[in-house]
Amino acid sequence: MGFSSIIKTTDSIPSNEGLPIYYDFYEPAVNERNVLPVVLFLPGFKGFKDWGPFPDACEELCRAGFIIIAINFSHNGVSNSNGDFDRLDLFEKETLSRDLDDVGRIIEAIKNKEIVSDKVIADTDRMGILGHSRGGHTAIAATAEFSEIQCLVTWSAVADYNARWTKQMIDDWKKKGFTEITNSRTGQIMKIGKEVYDDAIKNADTLIALKRVKEIYLPSLFIAGKGDEAVPFKDTELLYRNCASQDKEIRLIENAGHTFDTAHPFEEEVFPYAFAEALDHTITWFLEYLE
Repeated sequence: MGFSSIIKTTDSIPSNEGLPIYYDFYEPAVNERNVLPVVLFLPGFKGFKDWGPFPDACEELCRAGFIIIAINFSHNGVSNSNGDFDRLDLFEKETLSRDLDDVGRIIEAIKNKEIVSDKVIADTDRMGILGHSRGGHTAIAATAEFSEIQCLVTWSAVADYNARWTKQMIDDWKKKGFTEITNSRTGQIMKIGKEVYDDAIKNADTLIALKRVKEIYLPSLFIAGKGDEAVPFKDTELLYRNCASQDKEIRLIENAGHTFDTAHPFEEEVFPYAFAEALDHTITWFLEYLE
């Protein structure tokens, strides 16, 4: 099933803490109410649903026959489509637990029809999830946590977030209660509060992808670039090897970086080869296991 015309609607639902979870709802422009599977898209650290080619990729996934719901986590620090980090106070408190709760909240909203369309019907028995980088890490935890998710794809996923905290970051948290990073795209100095670290350590059995992937028996596809400068592709190899599923595959793309040779803003008319390959593998996987 393929669709030529796509409608994108932006809205929000309240998180469990009452903060907005902004989302884009992609659906085919059809006259009859098709029942379609749903794919949730999770961006990564310092990422957002409107980053680079993500909206175009969501449209392509939708054309293939899926309802796509791309989200901004309630604490990711972005409250608009421009990608401006205008809520650094929230970013400072973006714990892995809050991200996981947001995914659960989105699933709940789909099921109880807080998120609904008059053109298509979301088939909540056929739900997949796609996450990039830290979003891939959370997608794995969500797949293990929420029985509604039936199919998983990760792009450049982090295997173990607790392995990424540096000694300097831990020292900062102990001494100051926060550490700071620089957003290379915007130049902003961004705080990460100690509660982010504490949450990941205390709740590792629930939150850490390398632990949770051992509980996943559903179809799982792991994609990474062999030239990834931010998250080594060996993270993806670790996740693949430790995944309990019998229906699992790994795709490593030669010479591709962390975002598969794309950047923000994305102004090209066609996807770079690496991104197109990752997207093609993704669409094929979801068509096989959700259609």
